[in-house]
Amino acid sequence: MPDLRTVPSSLDSSVVAEIDARLARVETEHGVAVSWAIESGSRAWGFPSPDSDYDCRFLFVRPRHRYLALWPDRDVIETPLDAVFDVNGWDLAKTVRLLVRGNAVAIEWLRSPIVYRGDEGFRDRMLGFAGEVMQRGAIGRHYLHVARQQQTGSRTLKRFCYVLRCATTLRWLDDHPDGVLPPMDLPTLLDETTVSAEVRDASAALIAAKAVTRELGTGAPPTVLQRYVDEELERSASFDQLDAAADVADRRACAEAFFRAEVERVH
Repeated sequence: MPDLRTVPSSLDSSVVAEIDARLARVETEHGVAVSWAIESGSRAWGFPSPDSDYDCRFLFVRPRHRYLALWPDRDVIETPLDAVFDVNGWDLAKTVRLLVRGNAVAIEWLRSPIVYRGDEGFRDRMLGFAGEVMQRGAIGRHYLHVARQQQTGSRTLKRFCYVLRCATTLRWLDDHPDGVLPPMDLPTLLDETTVSAEVRDASAALIAAKAVTRELGTGAPPTVLQRYVDEELERSASFDQLDAAADVADRRACAEAFFRAEVERVH
């Protein structure tokens, strides 16, 4: 049963109550167990705006017999999307396959600082599995490409915050040569890296400005942060040249065993 909940008082209590209700309906209407439900997006990344929407993501497990069906259910469950709520989730099987492929988003969901409901044992086992199969190269490529993508088109300060988080994740990987599970939120990333005090202070000021401004606009970021981002992306360009890990069969075998054990554990 879910036993972990870390919801800060800064979140709108009425919105949180509706998210809780949606998660309960997902379990009832779809016959699944929601083992992990977190906030993603700017609130969990550590730089929300006053008008940020709520991006709840969850992981669910179906009854064992549904995984044996001739016509399997969709591996995604979505609830109605509107200006405030974006609540959807992934099946355990989908999540496990994505982790084997090196999907960094799944890691973020497992490391979110905002948890609506969660089985702490499930989270820890998932992170343990991810630590066995995740590839540093895939994680580095993900954040390098996201940063580059956010730099295309109009360069707003909101987008710059996304680039700053990606760049700091890349710094985290450099500072932790054996690490494959970087933190999700920018403040923790800054705390766990060797960035200069100047970068820390400028980042804190930018986060504080975003927290009280509905739209930061297209102003130029602080010079110290722009220089820091440029240097990190240039240094991390080598992630594009890394070959994919060759131990696919071993990682798939590990995934099969892990998946079966989790399905048996829940049902």
